[in-house]
Amino acid sequence: MTVERAVASDAGEILTLQRAAYVSEAQLYGDPFIPPLVESLEQMRKAVEAAVVLKAVEAGRIVGAVRGQVAGTTCLVGRLVVAPDRQGQGLGTALLEALHEQVPQAEAFDLFTGHLSEGNLRLYRRLGYRETRRERMDDHLTLIHLRRTLPGV
Repeated sequence: MTVERAVASDAGEILTLQRAAYVSEAQLYGDPFIPPLVESLEQMRKAVEAAVVLKAVEAGRIVGAVRGQVAGTTCLVGRLVVAPDRQGQGLGTALLEALHEQVPQAEAFDLFTGHLSEGNLRLYRRLGYRETRRERMDDHLTLIHLRRTLPGV
């Protein structure tokens, strides 16, 4: 498996992977209209062109992806996705670690996940992310915001 920068022509495959990966999140929260499931191909293509989007490739297949948008000295992490048949095998860790390396100018990495997403929270905490705040979206969803800062910052 290799992790490399995604290009615009990867947008369709990454979008298909994203939809497959987020079905379980939609089921967990009872909402089939979460943003990763309704993002368009054009929106994905623009994200690949404007952000740091990394893909994990294995035997010619994209099996994971993550995006990072740099804002000042902070990298906003989003859409970490791993193919359902490859989850729990370290791909999410590899993608986040690669993103940390690809954005050396960032002093902090910020992300969020839903309060019921225990596997995501375990992964983020294991990689040094710490909760900064909670944001109640509605009766069924509270977003947990997390930050990872570089040592000494």
